[in-house]
Amino acid sequence: MHNLTEFLAKYKHWFLFVALEVLSMVLLFRFNDYQGSVWFTSANYVTGVAYEATSKVTSYLSMGALNEKLTKRNVELEQQVRELSSKLYDKTKDSIYLQKGQYHFLSKFRLIQAKVVSNSLDRPDNFITINKGTWDGVRKDMGVACGNGVVGIVYMAGIHYAVVIPVLNSKSNISCSIQGRNYFGYLHWNGGASNMAYLDDVPRHAKFKLGDRIVTSGYSSVFPAGVLVGKIKHVYNSEDGLSYRLAVQLSTDFGNLRDVCVIDDASIREQRQVIKAAQDSIKPLEEQNATQGQ
Repeated sequence: MHNLTEFLAKYKHWFLFVALEVLSMVLLFRFNDYQGSVWFTSANYVTGVAYEATSKVTSYLSMGALNEKLTKRNVELEQQVRELSSKLYDKTKDSIYLQKGQYHFLSKFRLIQAKVVSNSLDRPDNFITINKGTWDGVRKDMGVACGNGVVGIVYMAGIHYAVVIPVLNSKSNISCSIQGRNYFGYLHWNGGASNMAYLDDVPRHAKFKLGDRIVTSGYSSVFPAGVLVGKIKHVYNSEDGLSYRLAVQLSTDFGNLRDVCVIDDASIREQRQVIKAAQDSIKPLEEQNATQGQ
């Protein structure tokens, strides 16, 4: 207490000076209009700066939740764009709308744009040659699509060119599903019209209707799920009567195919590597079992 008293006594003139300054400022701004307006404006400016800084900090802290909501909304909007583009194509038959929808869907992947330099339609085993190869990142077993949907699978790749097995090839075998219904089968082409293929092994209990869209299922290590293939035109029973065979009107016009894109999807690449590693690990076991059996 004694120290406090000494401190106050020692610096009393400073405390008196501060008190008089505060009192004079109050009197100045309280009873003079001009100085009062200056003080009011300055105070508002400082308060605004403080509020703006607080708002930025609050916005930054809430950015994670906001980004999560925006991502979810973007996915919903992309799905709506795809559905509306498909419906608009059905009404107008203008493939430009369908191409925009498919390219919008495929834009989430790395796409290697390519031109078709050779194509055939009249053979049991047709092939397509494109003007991109390993130099551009094209590899064997990559999926190939165009603005209208699925084209095929890369069969072999050179430095500057690659050969594609299209849907119009007897060896083509693409896993597809009925959009929105989760039933899948395998797409084959048995010759004939270049705009028709068949989806085999669809279970008998599957629910669908004519006109439903066929898309890639995502169950293979080639195409991501959701790439358009075509729509159901007719329904047949399989030869053994245990499943359905669906005639699919292909969305891709192979007779007018010029621009395609090779899909380079990192997740598919990883899936393919895991499958190959599993196959390589199984081979020694099979050989060992065969040797023991002898």
